Amino acid sequence: MQISQLSRKNIQALTPYQSARRLGGSGDVWLNANEYALSPNFDLSNRTFNRYPEAQPEAVINSYAQYAGVQPENVIVTRGGDESIELLIRAFCEPDETILYCPPTYGMYAVSAETCGIATKTVPLTADFQLNLPEIERQLDNVKILFVCSPNNPTGTLIKRSDLLKLLQMTAGRAIVVVDEAYIEFCPDATMVPELANYPHLAIIRTLSKAFALAGLRCGFTLANAELINVLQKVIAPYPLPVPVADIAAQALQLQGIAQMQQRVKEVLALRAELQKNLENLPLVETVFASDGNYLLVKFKDGQKVFKTLWDQGIILRDQHKALGLNNCIRITIGTQTENNRVINALKAIIE
Repeated sequence: MQISQLSRKNIQALTPYQSARRLGGSGDVWLNANEYALSPNFDLSNRTFNRYPEAQPEAVINSYAQYAGVQPENVIVTRGGDESIELLIRAFCEPDETILYCPPTYGMYAVSAETCGIATKTVPLTADFQLNLPEIERQLDNVKILFVCSPNNPTGTLIKRSDLLKLLQMTAGRAIVVVDEAYIEFCPDATMVPELANYPHLAIIRTLSKAFALAGLRCGFTLANAELINVLQKVIAPYPLPVPVADIAAQALQLQGIAQMQQRVKEVLALRAELQKNLENLPLVETVFASDGNYLLVKFKDGQKVFKTLWDQGIILRDQHKALGLNNCIRITIGTQTENNRVINALKAIIE
């Protein structure tokens, strides 16, 4: 018997999440993973490697709580936002219950559910990439967790606050609503954190991977009411954050680190506006969708040709043509001025 046949049936059928790194590519312009283009510089201050780390490093928890405007008991730190997704499913979903998400959106909600043997329901976003609330309400039977990404990856769309509030009202006492705010630093006024006081079933996912430029650190957070956080504490691994990760995260969350992050955001927003304008002037571009993240979703007349042509030149973008309703679409992370210009020049060369 093959070893793979000894694995759980749902794992045998599982298609793993196709992360940017898993998809590979050989390039020098990497605009496929919504990372910041340059690495910040940190020196380790804690070199106690012979001891296990704190289960929830106090310096990280307190600093993030202060940054996010919540109390420390409202925060749990995880290995990136991805661990938070899985923790929530493991903690709240019975084997016969389901999660619900709204494609096109981040792929890990489905993969984490399938890994845990939990069924999924989907209610596609509307044509303007907003929630279809009447259909969500019709589908709520047996749903324990709803995942909503805002700003949404890959569309860049901010989900209307009024719709999120209606969603929270219709699910009260029935299900957990998880708002994934991985990109919230690019539109901080849109955060749902002020609603935590009103909705005990709201959980918010955050990360240091995007605006903080620390994707390689794998450090994320869940913000929620203390009762929900305590449930997650029951299922999280004993030592989720390595000593060097906690050390650098705590430094990044000091006032100077936050100021540097905000400066990065300002630069990215300016570069995004310029890239959008340059893309809109190209005849092979059909639509550049408005974005509140550090990326642009672009619909081309022949997206497959564009993607492969740039891939062959070492400009690695994220192909979205298989995502629901995103035929001929490519997601482009905002890079440096030079990288963005490389994209535009390569696209102009296709036209010529």
